[in-house]
Amino acid sequence: MTNLLVRALRGATTVERNDAEDVAVATRELLTSMLQSNEIDVQDIISVLFTTSPDLTAAFPAAAARGIGFETVPLICASEIDVPGAKRLCIRVMMHAYTTRTRAEVRHVYLRDAQNLRDDLR
Repeated sequence: MTNLLVRALRGATTVERNDAEDVAVATRELLTSMLQSNEIDVQDIISVLFTTSPDLTAAFPAAAARGIGFETVPLICASEIDVPGAKRLCIRVMMHAYTTRTRAEVRHVYLRDAQNLRDDLR
């Protein structure tokens, strides 16, 4: 029998402008990449927390997630603290999921202009 563990997976991406379609496309791309990189199915997800930089107000990332199979996953959105010099037009994700991976094996995903947020994970 395989022991399933609860792990938190992190990810982030950016958009070029505060536009609902841009937010949806970037969110779906990030979530898909997080699932594929960690070999996780949507049914293994416990919950997802989305945050956006204060300049992103056109759409909820959670709405985009529902469009790719996250309908029964608890989702919530919040705004990041407006820290001077922080990454603009940024969507961040913390996903909790069941997996057999150790913490060292979990793959955090940073796309687009968010790649430099966590140079230590490359």
